[in-house]
Amino acid sequence: MKAICFYFQIHQPFRLKRYRFFDIGNSHYYYDDFANDDIITRIAHRSYIPAAESLLRMIKETNGKFRCAISITGLALEQCEQYVPEFVDILKKLADTGNVEFLAETYSHSLSSLIDPEEFRDEVKLHSAKIKEVFGVTPKVFRNTELIYSDEIAPQILDMGFKGAVTDGAKHILGWKSPNYVYSAASAPKLKLLLKNSKLSDDIAFRFSNTEWDAYPLTADKYIDWIANTPAEEQIINLFMNLETFGELQARESGIFQFLEALPRFAAERGIDFWTPSEAIQKLKSVGELSVPFPISWADEARDTSAWLGNMLQNEAFRKLYGISERVRLCEDRPLRQDWARLQASDHFFYMSTKHMADGDVHSHFSPYETPYQAFTNYMNVLADFIVRVEEQYPLSIENEELNALLTTIRNQAREIETLNKEVNTMRLNAEHYNEEHANRKAAVETSEKPAAKKPRKSCSTSKAADTDAPVVKRGRKPSKKE
Repeated sequence: MKAICFYFQIHQPFRLKRYRFFDIGNSHYYYDDFANDDIITRIAHRSYIPAAESLLRMIKETNGKFRCAISITGLALEQCEQYVPEFVDILKKLADTGNVEFLAETYSHSLSSLIDPEEFRDEVKLHSAKIKEVFGVTPKVFRNTELIYSDEIAPQILDMGFKGAVTDGAKHILGWKSPNYVYSAASAPKLKLLLKNSKLSDDIAFRFSNTEWDAYPLTADKYIDWIANTPAEEQIINLFMNLETFGELQARESGIFQFLEALPRFAAERGIDFWTPSEAIQKLKSVGELSVPFPISWADEARDTSAWLGNMLQNEAFRKLYGISERVRLCEDRPLRQDWARLQASDHFFYMSTKHMADGDVHSHFSPYETPYQAFTNYMNVLADFIVRVEEQYPLSIENEELNALLTTIRNQAREIETLNKEVNTMRLNAEHYNEEHANRKAAVETSEKPAAKKPRKSCSTSKAADTDAPVVKRGRKPSKKE
């Protein structure tokens, strides 16, 4: 028996407005409401809603045999509730079928698992409570932000009560092994791991409408044949992708919705089932332990965390943000806690990436900023104001040496951010000046290397004498009086 686990991710961060240095201390509202409304509404009507309606039809037409999982962040739910509540209603219908499993994750799609175990636990707890509140179900399987996972994170996941986790089948971790099995965590053997099949997932998410792809066009029967022809002992195929693959990344005109809805029919013909993650963990035994000493993810070619923490800018912002986490957890101010969650979204760090080639194209495609330096400066301006607000919650008059020392650090951080912003602007101006000088030198070299243009030979009609009113003097005689 072979089965498919389909996972659909829904994540939208809150877009920050252009927040200038002079706004610090004067304005505490950081969001571009128009952009947030426009983005989530556009994607919902082009992708989320029709895709969710397709899933409902697939469940109905197969009499419940089609099953899948949805992973939606707390921030995405907040925006959907505010701007497109009709989509939330469809998600509730999917939950009511019992055929759709909602996964647990961090509330704000954050990177807290890499630095702050307490914040990580709080975020997961907050997210599970939100899923229970909205859909009436309690998540049983966990997927971390961007499928981030490591041996250090595994015991924390198990300790939070989850029996299974979803992560990426990264080649540098698997080696010769296949992702189409259930594994157990080397650092927490009771935790089962479901690994994304990157090749088969990306065939849909990225290559489906690529006319230059050697497998184009991809049809449902061809795709199911690929799955059916995997070795018989490989029992589980985990397909993980963004829900916006359908209708947004792959346009409706490409036939992506018809492809999706045709999959169950061809799967049934080949004896392939659809399972939820919980069913896969319950029905299949682990074939062995999997060790992941360094964090992996499903992002970029490296499949590590360099998409968010790969340069000095990203690490500086990351360190400053989580340097105040203990103080924020003591605050009871609701708007401040709300801003804390929104500032943790991993996308803010993603926009600061300075990668090049194919990875760089992906980062620039999703970023609302012209450059990663602009993304960094804008975020740090917002963070500086946020740090000031945290400090105001607990003035230095509190008699606690440790607390006073921490608050002093926070105050210094705000000054450091201002200095760093100036340094980044200087770097940017120097880079622009260098590029301009380089272009000028290149143009000068190209001009000097060109052969000089030959002067046209002068004819009688173009002689200097012809260009003047002076009389023409013939050789060998003096000019006559008439001349």
